[in-house]
Amino acid sequence: MSGVAVITGAGSGIGRASAIALAAAGWRVVLAGRRAAPLEETAVLCGPDSLVCPADVADEDQVDALFARVLAECGRVDLLFNNAGLSLPSTRIDQIELKDWSQLVSVNLTGAFLCLRAAFRAMAAQTPQGGRIINNGSLSAYVPRLHSAAYSATKHAITGLTKSTALDGRALGIACGQIDIGNAATDMASGAAAGALQAGGRVLAEPVMNLEEVARAVVHMASLPPGANVQTMMIMATAMPFIGRG
Repeated sequence: MSGVAVITGAGSGIGRASAIALAAAGWRVVLAGRRAAPLEETAVLCGPDSLVCPADVADEDQVDALFARVLAECGRVDLLFNNAGLSLPSTRIDQIELKDWSQLVSVNLTGAFLCLRAAFRAMAAQTPQGGRIINNGSLSAYVPRLHSAAYSATKHAITGLTKSTALDGRALGIACGQIDIGNAATDMASGAAAGALQAGGRVLAEPVMNLEEVARAVVHMASLPPGANVQTMMIMATAMPFIGRG
């Protein structure tokens, strides 16, 4: 299975690695993110058929313009990897500022919804109808880390959004699944190798895994035939302290 794939947060980390892997697997990749320069760097790694579309996922008009451009230049949307996200420094719940909470929710949840809604509309209207949406969740969608209330709340919400989208999409041939990633070697997760705050208050170094393994998992989910879906995939560094966390 291949076609047109929109990847948000494609300028770095999981988004960049997944875009490269999807391009190698035959997808035409559309690279979305706030900053044009990193997207252009990703495009060089993906090949000349890639399309750079800077957009802020938290801005409704920019998201709608992004998908309008994709439809105008590519004709359809077959895949959305809903990957863009932020995190906050470790902060106890009573010390989280509203502005920080609001910014995180606007990107991690509202931004994911806006991109998902635009992709869903395109997939429902196109011929042949249908497509696939993969939401980037987190192990924090199941078990939070200490002092991560805002991030954990958005990722728990992504799980509900994924399930609702999968249900709404059944009659339209739109599959929706979620990939939950633990300790991939990204800038966002780079602190784990140096030392991550544990439930008991200690700081311990944790194993991390290569980004390429996450990208391979995304390609697997994306490449399934329309009649099959990975509803939830959890991929993590084998020895990280998740099972038994707390």
